[in-house]
Amino acid sequence: MLQRIQRIADHLKQATGGFVPETGIILGTGLSGLGKEIEVKHSIAYADIPEFPVSTVQGHPGRLLFGVLGGKPVVAMQGRFHYYEGWTMDEVVLPVRVFKFLGIHRLFVSNACGGVNPAFETGDLMILTDHICLFPNPLIGRNIDALGPRFPDMSAPYDHALISKAKEIAHRSNIAVRTGCYVGLTGPTLETPAEYRYVRIIGGDAVGMSTVPEVIAARHMAIPCFAMSVITDMGVEGRIEKTTHEMVQRVAEKAEPSLTLIMRELIANC
Repeated sequence: MLQRIQRIADHLKQATGGFVPETGIILGTGLSGLGKEIEVKHSIAYADIPEFPVSTVQGHPGRLLFGVLGGKPVVAMQGRFHYYEGWTMDEVVLPVRVFKFLGIHRLFVSNACGGVNPAFETGDLMILTDHICLFPNPLIGRNIDALGPRFPDMSAPYDHALISKAKEIAHRSNIAVRTGCYVGLTGPTLETPAEYRYVRIIGGDAVGMSTVPEVIAARHMAIPCFAMSVITDMGVEGRIEKTTHEMVQRVAEKAEPSLTLIMRELIANC
């Protein structure tokens, strides 16, 4: 695996003329529009990267964008890989590991998810302060010592300083934000009413099918992380409605400008 990561990183360095990003960005369902804010220097389709997975989900364009955002060099994934697509956990977190080898100092992640906190509303933005992993942990198996320790500390999965700065940016911009704990499930089924109740009982404020594996892999490599969710549907008793992937995309796209502003300003001030 280490050799595969290095080969992909070397290929991308050659393809981009040695471009060195400071921040890695992963854009979730319906949230790929942040790519329009990037002054793109290089756009590379996943299918053109040797040994790289290819996104199969609607709303995930499947490109790596190398460029400048907020005056800082970045690399952004327009579309991520999910465990439910049939990828192994090593493949799901492969891009984060490649980003480390490209030189990133921090990771920004976005996602669309369901809300289980009754105080939330559809369309809300939530800054992640913690998570619960109900996926197979991506670090299961022989540890790659060159990436990080066998037992990485997870007392602060999301960087406190970045969270504070994001709250300040949101306040200055009159953008309402929530904070909370994200619970990661495998999917691809959307949750049953009983599963929504379970997620809330164990301490979740939102539930989704991504983000947690990537953050675990990043923290394994000592990369500070910041993540935001768009609450695209509600999983609260009495407010549960039939939900489709297309509905999730529409809500995410509507909330995208506010999320984009916070991400851009936060990157500019890192």
